[in-house]
Amino acid sequence: MAEMVFFCGTMDCGKSTLALQMDHNHAARGRVGLIFTRQDRAGRDRLSSRLGLEVVAREVTDETDFWTEVLDRRTRGARVDYLVCDEAQFYSPEQVEQLARLVDELGVDVFAFGITADFRTRLFPGSERLIELADKVEVLQVQSLCWCGARATHNARTIRGVMVVEGEQVMVGNTDVDSTAVRYEVLCRRHHMRRMTSAAARATASAAGEVPSTVEACPLPRPLDV
Repeated sequence: MAEMVFFCGTMDCGKSTLALQMDHNHAARGRVGLIFTRQDRAGRDRLSSRLGLEVVAREVTDETDFWTEVLDRRTRGARVDYLVCDEAQFYSPEQVEQLARLVDELGVDVFAFGITADFRTRLFPGSERLIELADKVEVLQVQSLCWCGARATHNARTIRGVMVVEGEQVMVGNTDVDSTAVRYEVLCRRHHMRRMTSAAARATASAAGEVPSTVEACPLPRPLDV
């Protein structure tokens, strides 16, 4: 029986790498699939991993209709056994519903990959609908790490080095250190709540003559600490 599975996690947890591996595994067994993505770091029509892997993909736009696209291919006699949908947090709720319909009515497997929450810790509309409709929600087991060494659970946005918690939900940026305008960084909840990015931690430590690079170097606050 076909199913829709949502693989989710923070940035840097290997979502795109798993998407590529999933496509490889199914194609190796003779299944025919389509790869979709939206606003990939490598540009339009690409699905890329930070490990350096990259394949051609179909770019999802606001006008993309998954149901119509797959149905048209099936009508022309082409096989479509599964869809790999990366950056699914950027899909609209209506597009997620189209994916669910493909599973239920045409027996197409859908493997969606994405981030659940934005830099404000709010669910993306696409991710929210996936959580509501998916047959399975799988949290990736590869842990992203905060600068302090603890498990990263939140995505942070910085603009010119300053962490922000307001603004447009979707803004193109990068996790590269050379990115001077919009950057993204993964943090543990404690440091996200404090707006303590790696740069802010280095600045604070430098002023105190310390270098916090591990959990031990940044101990938990006492109950009355602010």
